[in-house]
Amino acid sequence: MAKAGRTFSESWHRVSGLKVGLRPTVKVRKQLFRGETWYVLHDPFNNQYFRLRPEAYDFVMRLGPDRTVEEVWEACLDRRPDEAPGQEEVIQLLTQLYFANLLRSEKPADSGKLFERFSKRRQREIRSKLLSIMFFRMPLLDPENLLKRMTPLIRLLVSPLGAAVWLACVAAAVKVVVDRFDEAMNQVQGILAPENLFLLYVGLVVIKTLHEFGHAFVCRRFGGEVHTMGVMLLVFTPLPYMDATSSWSFRSRWHRALVGGAGMITEIFVAALSAFVWAKTGPGTLHSLAYNMMFIASVSTVIFNGNPLLRFDGYYILSDLLDIPNLYTRAMRHLRHLVEHYVFGYKDSFSPARSLKEAFWLSVFGVLSGIYRVVVFTGIILFVADKFLLLGLLMAAVCVISWGIVPLFKFIVYLSSSPRLARTRVRAVTAGAGFFVLVLAFLALCPFPNRFRAPGVMEAVGYVRVINDAPGYVQALLVPSGREVRAGTPLLELSNHELDLEMEAALAQREETLAMELRALRMDAADLEPIRRRLDSIETKIKDLGAEKEALVVRARQAGIWVAPMVRDMVGTWAQRGSFLGEIVESGSFRFSAVVSQDEAADLFVGTIRNAEVRIRGQAGHNLGVEGYRIIPYRQERLPSAALGWMGGGEVPVSVRDETGLKAAEPFFQIYADLRSAPGVGFFHGRSGKLRFTLESRPLLFQWLHKFRQLIQKRYRI
Repeated sequence: MAKAGRTFSESWHRVSGLKVGLRPTVKVRKQLFRGETWYVLHDPFNNQYFRLRPEAYDFVMRLGPDRTVEEVWEACLDRRPDEAPGQEEVIQLLTQLYFANLLRSEKPADSGKLFERFSKRRQREIRSKLLSIMFFRMPLLDPENLLKRMTPLIRLLVSPLGAAVWLACVAAAVKVVVDRFDEAMNQVQGILAPENLFLLYVGLVVIKTLHEFGHAFVCRRFGGEVHTMGVMLLVFTPLPYMDATSSWSFRSRWHRALVGGAGMITEIFVAALSAFVWAKTGPGTLHSLAYNMMFIASVSTVIFNGNPLLRFDGYYILSDLLDIPNLYTRAMRHLRHLVEHYVFGYKDSFSPARSLKEAFWLSVFGVLSGIYRVVVFTGIILFVADKFLLLGLLMAAVCVISWGIVPLFKFIVYLSSSPRLARTRVRAVTAGAGFFVLVLAFLALCPFPNRFRAPGVMEAVGYVRVINDAPGYVQALLVPSGREVRAGTPLLELSNHELDLEMEAALAQREETLAMELRALRMDAADLEPIRRRLDSIETKIKDLGAEKEALVVRARQAGIWVAPMVRDMVGTWAQRGSFLGEIVESGSFRFSAVVSQDEAADLFVGTIRNAEVRIRGQAGHNLGVEGYRIIPYRQERLPSAALGWMGGGEVPVSVRDETGLKAAEPFFQIYADLRSAPGVGFFHGRSGKLRFTLESRPLLFQWLHKFRQLIQKRYRI
């Protein structure tokens, strides 16, 4: 027999006497998921789909105008007492079929009593529309006739030959990008520049249009139909979309997965073609448009479409590959079952999972997708608020109401009036209230470590920058980088042919002036004084030129280790006067120069610092003690090393207009921390790492509120 508690329902009298059945236009297809049989109901008239298990399908197919719901249910109970659906399941099944427009009744006037949950569905629709303020869809056309005419082309594209061409193009494009990787990375810095936004949006529209046609082509190739294409306002940005739900009826899960991945496959192919155009064109509109399309196709595929935690392409691919249909809905039902059964004590609750493995996947997906959706929506709200503050506040209010106030209200109503908790209501209310009290107490009362980190670089206390006092071509590297040198040791030799010519000209002028001086002594003593002044000027020039020639040999200004990893590449190039060539580093003592943002600087001046330690990149397992630190009490804008900025692979935002990568986008405070030596840690000038400060312990709730206030003040000046 059916499980106790599911067999009978108090609402059964409302549906037992009705005579209902499937619409005559409904078609049925059989599918296999994890070795189990499912049936897909499809009504071509309204393009609605619905999946049923065999026991539910056996019940539904017996419905008709000649028998009541109760007669059909009793017949199913007699035939298969262990598998027949219970009365509560029958009510839910009929309700869902009615909402999907797959059910008809001989007495439509009585259907209002049968489906009393209609008002709840309307509430869900209203809430969904409020949330869809960021994902609003407008259907525009039916592309089915166009796809039928393109069937020969579709068969050619979606074939082994098309797959071979795709692989060859993508492999060649990867090689092109790898060969020009530095150029590609440099160009990404200006992807959000104002002058590039129009081309970025044009590339986005082209990519997403081809993406949707990719879904439609593959869906049509395997016998599906596409009747809806339109425009979706994704964060108020118009983008195309299409409806490929007909792929749900495909028997092969690989065909369904291929339809889900067709958009990403198309984007990668377009990115490959764009890479060829980008590599073969010079700076200009076509070059920039190709790069934008290549960038968009790559980023959107990896971050959005390929992510299974959002209900985009990756979600449907994962659902098909795991053989778990309706993955998100069933995951939510499974999590609800866990709470009702193990926390609230409702023993008649049942999970939609058919095995422990499926229950594991549903649990993991339900938790991760919920967390990820909150993170993504929060990021979208912040992004919109940066552009339109009032609109961002409105979206935030809608999300707080939809995700906070409404669920809390529904949860309270559920605890107080749900018939499922009639026998365990005291336990459910106690558990629910206790959970919120414990979580609030845990967050507001329990102290947690309070730390913040500042990026920085290791510096020798005594070091000098080596520059050239005379311009010239770098002719020879006299001392390799990494060698210990003494003061005055020649490091580099430069050559300057123009300097030699100037010296020869100055010497000739001196000889000429000396001859003029001798002539003046014999013939006209009145001309002697101007000649001697000219001679003094020439002697000074010769002395300066001689000093410049001596400066062509760059020497160490102090003893230490000669550090110049890039100087070998400078051999044969022209070095302007004052060019940075390297550093002479003393190996005695080191300090750590850290950069602290203005948001975190308040903790330095107000909070109590209990401990400070340094972790060097590449040796995170070793903590270096700090003997003392000094805070430079004024704001700075130039970083101590380009390795700390975005252009050098660091995390500090830098100005895109500064080619050196040293000018920070926002002012910061600098800290010098004196380091203790530690075994196993190499002390080298220029090594990057992080300085971690430990403050007084505070509860997590107050730490989060502090971070939130800093975020609001920094981004919106509120």
